Amino acid sequence: MAVPAPPTPAVTHVIYLHGFRSSPQSMKAVKVAARVADSHPSVTWWCPQLPPSPAQAAAQIRQATANWPRARMAVIGSSLGGFYARWLALQAACARTVLLNPAAFPARDLARHIGEQTAWHDPAQRFYFAPAFVDELRTLETDIQHLAADHATTPASQLAIVAQGDELLDWREMQAFCAGGEIRLLDGSDHALSDFDRHIDAVFDFLHLA
Repeated sequence: MAVPAPPTPAVTHVIYLHGFRSSPQSMKAVKVAARVADSHPSVTWWCPQLPPSPAQAAAQIRQATANWPRARMAVIGSSLGGFYARWLALQAACARTVLLNPAAFPARDLARHIGEQTAWHDPAQRFYFAPAFVDELRTLETDIQHLAADHATTPASQLAIVAQGDELLDWREMQAFCAGGEIRLLDGSDHALSDFDRHIDAVFDFLHLA
């Protein structure tokens, strides 16, 4: 008689990483935070405001989650945050990873955005995206390539939601970036996943929160 596999530990810690020019006030972040608070109050939730510097963002993420239990930890990332989430998941072997229209080649795509930028949710907030930040993204891209070669992702640990109607990112590049995990390829939608209400249940079913 086969011995049943031990049950998968429930996730107790979740970090949400927002995209370029975005914030913890993004539509998806707010909706996920509200459901975690309402339905999973024992779960540790953290959605930081990320600095413009990718190197500083990576250091902040790594330092803040250093003592989190890897077998009970999940990361969710949207757009540039999805790129960071993939990096963190490979670094930390997170139990669950959710990528929402993740940026596959942010160094290439954000090179045209060097200069002063405004925040999506508060145009009065400004920041400077420096040329050095593109080099920092290239370094993280190389890290992901090396980590992905050493640590295969399985469908059981990663879910990606990719919109073919994304007006900013190529869905084929996103699909390749998310290789190894489960991919929900949407016919239509957009970069912001304006129809996120249609997908949030699938995200929470996948996360397996305590």
